[in-house]
Amino acid sequence: MTTNTLEKMKSLVRGHDTCVMATVSEGRPHCSLMAYAVDDACREIYMVTPRTTRKYKNLVNNPHVSLLIDTREEHAGHRRPESKALTVEGEFRPIISSEKRLEAEARLTAAHPYLKDFMKNEDAEIISVKAVSFLLLEGLSEAYYEKV
Repeated sequence: MTTNTLEKMKSLVRGHDTCVMATVSEGRPHCSLMAYAVDDACREIYMVTPRTTRKYKNLVNNPHVSLLIDTREEHAGHRRPESKALTVEGEFRPIISSEKRLEAEARLTAAHPYLKDFMKNEDAEIISVKAVSFLLLEGLSEAYYEKV
């Protein structure tokens, strides 16, 4: 693994703002399309969800999470084999500090201004996923793995 490959992985995270988040409850997977923002080091990914959702309950009961960030929209049609897909293995971490919450809110608002009012809802929970590893698939067969 080269530093160049890790930077390519981080660039993919920084260059997008939606992902598919997979959570698990009682051995059953659940996928959700999520808007996200990321910290400068690409170690924490922030999202917001109501506490009443299945995904939030799954995260509380099982903090292991998988995120998929991909370029399929950029490579529609015949260029699909050029698509990249990054799987981020991570762990849900509640945001306890008010300073950290303000930072996450600011990043989410900058990336997704429409979330500003939603985050003010008393049921809204800003979540943090700490990245554990990245798995990048480029095209049909090139794969690169990096622990973070």
